[in-house]
Amino acid sequence: MSYAIGQFGWSLLINIIGTWLVYFYLPPKDAGLPILITDVAILGILNTIGIIASLGRLWDAVTDPLVANYSDQLDTRWGRRVPLLAAGAFPSALFCFLIFFPPDSIVSSKNLVWLVIMMVAFYFFLTTYVTPYFALIPELGHTANERLNISTYISVTYFLGIAIAAQAPVIWNSLIADESLGLTKVEAVQYTLGGLSFLAMVCMYFPVFAVDEKKYCQSEPSTVPFKEAMVLTFKNKSFLFFALSDLAYFLSTMVLQTGLIYYITVLLGKEESLVGLLMIVLGVFSFLLYPGVNIMARKYGKKKLVLGGFFIFFCVFCFCSVMGMDWLPIPKVAQGYIVVLVAAIPMAILGILPNAILADIAELDALKTGSQREGLFYAGRTLMQKMGQTLGILIFSSLLLLGRDTSNPTGIRATGPAAAFFCLVAIYLFSKYKEKETLEEIDRIKGA
Repeated sequence: MSYAIGQFGWSLLINIIGTWLVYFYLPPKDAGLPILITDVAILGILNTIGIIASLGRLWDAVTDPLVANYSDQLDTRWGRRVPLLAAGAFPSALFCFLIFFPPDSIVSSKNLVWLVIMMVAFYFFLTTYVTPYFALIPELGHTANERLNISTYISVTYFLGIAIAAQAPVIWNSLIADESLGLTKVEAVQYTLGGLSFLAMVCMYFPVFAVDEKKYCQSEPSTVPFKEAMVLTFKNKSFLFFALSDLAYFLSTMVLQTGLIYYITVLLGKEESLVGLLMIVLGVFSFLLYPGVNIMARKYGKKKLVLGGFFIFFCVFCFCSVMGMDWLPIPKVAQGYIVVLVAAIPMAILGILPNAILADIAELDALKTGSQREGLFYAGRTLMQKMGQTLGILIFSSLLLLGRDTSNPTGIRATGPAAAFFCLVAIYLFSKYKEKETLEEIDRIKGA
C-alpha cells in the first residue's frame, strides 16, 4: 500500500502539469486569467507553450536512460531504487510548485526563461523518482499474478492523482469566494497548485520509509556497460513494439487530458468546475472496473484487453470532435458524462495492464540474458510516455492556433481526430506483441 501511495504523489504532480500548465499560461479568453506567455505562431504551426513543454520532455528523455542505468548499477545498503526515490521527491514537488509562480503577471521574456528553467528542473527530478519507482515492480512482484496485482494497486492511485489534480478549480473557486482572503484568481490558482504539490511530496516519501528493498526485492546490481545495456534493451522486439504503441497511446490521452477543460468550457459552454466533477466520475467508474479487468486479464490474456481499450479510446476521441454541436440530440452536460463514462473503460484497462506486460517482458529478458535491467526497461517506457505526452501537448497547443474560443472553436475540435488517428497507430503496433509466446517461454526457462 505504501508503494502505491508513492504513485499517487508523482501522479498528482504530473497531472497538475498536464492539466493546468497550458490553461494557466495560455487560458481561454473568458477564463479570468491573464495570458502570461506569447501565443504567436512559430513556423506557422507551433506556439511557444507547446515548444517549451516539448523541450522539457526532450530533456527528460535524455535523462531517463541515464538515471535508469545508474539505478540498475547502484549498490547501497538501502538498495538500488529507494535512495533515488528519496533524492527526487522534494525537488520535483518544489519545481512543480514554482512553475506556476512566474516573475511577471503579463506576457514577458522573463516568464519565458522562468518556465524553461523550472520545467527542465522539474522533469529531471521527477525522472530521478519515477524511473527507479517503476523498476521496483518486477522486483517486488515475483510472479506474473503478483505483478498484475501491483499494477492494479498503482493504477488506482495513479487515477486518484488525476482526479485530485482535476479538483483544483473547486479549491481555487472556494478561496476566491472567501472575501476575507482577498485573493485574485491568479493567486488562488497558485496557492491551490502549491498546496497540491506539497501533498504530492508527502505521499512520495511513503515508499521511501516503508519499502525494505533488501528484504522484499530479488535483484542484483547490473554490471553491463551503459551503451551495451541500451542496445540490448531496444533490440528486444517485444519491448520495441510495446514502447512504440505506448508512445502513440500517451500522445492521444495527453490530448484528452489537456483538452478536457477546453471541451467543457468552450465546446459545451459550462463552468470549469464541472471538469473536477467529471474526473471524479471517471475515477470512480474506473475503480469499479478494476476487479473485472484483473479477472478478465487472467482468463483472456492482457493483449486482447489492451487492443480493445485502444479502440474504445478511438471512439471517444471521434465523439470529442463533435461535442456541443447543435445537431447533436444530447444535452450538453450529458455529453461530458458520456465521454468520461466511456473513457473510464480503457483507462481502467490501460492503467493496469501495460506495467504488468512490461514486467513480463523484463523478466523474460533477464532470464535469457542473465542481466537484470528493469530500470532501463521502465526508463524506455517512461521515455516513450514522455515523448508521447510532449507530442500531445505540442499538437494540442498548435491546433489551438486555429481557434480556441466559443466564436471559433476550430482548433479545439481538430484535436479529436488527431488523437483518434494515434489510437489507430497504437492498435497496429501493439498487435505485433506476442504475449502467449512470452509467457510460455518464461515458464519453460523457469521449469528447466
